[in-house]
Amino acid sequence: MAGDPIRRLVQELSRLPGIGEKTATRLAFHLVRGQRQNTLDLAQALVDVTDKIRLCSVCMNMTEADPCSLCSDSQRENEVICVVATPSDLIAIDRGGHFRGRYHVLHGLLSPLEGIGPDDIRVAELIRRLAPPVREVIIATSPNVDGEATAMYVARAIKPLGVKVSRIATGLPVGGELEYSDQATIARALAGRATM
Repeated sequence: MAGDPIRRLVQELSRLPGIGEKTATRLAFHLVRGQRQNTLDLAQALVDVTDKIRLCSVCMNMTEADPCSLCSDSQRENEVICVVATPSDLIAIDRGGHFRGRYHVLHGLLSPLEGIGPDDIRVAELIRRLAPPVREVIIATSPNVDGEATAMYVARAIKPLGVKVSRIATGLPVGGELEYSDQATIARALAGRATM
């Protein structure tokens, strides 16, 4: 039964993050019962992304063209670089349209417990970019243990270069309720308060 195509498809789909065996089985049968062309289009998209996507030589974002469209955009500010952990973090920030500077993708966070050290993320590439006109680096990693450790490491690496380093604010989400927030979130919100 090892050669069973459906079982193999379930195994491959269940390797994806957040996809358990039940979801993988549901997806596999959806693909088998669906239109053949849709399945072929999905297969071709997977082949294309494997063959055509590489890292941008400037910001380390995933791209087909090098440099990527964000690095090639002459309308973006060259003075500020926003550092993120993953390409999906970059998309989340850029989607809002509020940040018009440049980006740098680390492709991970420091995590000693998982054996991920400074040489495993793209900090050296960031340091090489820090020449005029760059005047500020905004560190936009998640406010968890690994994100904080990475932010502190990156900030220490940049400080001697004379470039301003800032950290995105953390705290209460818009529309959130104080009574349901944990104490650490409330403390962060108070510490990061802004003048009105």
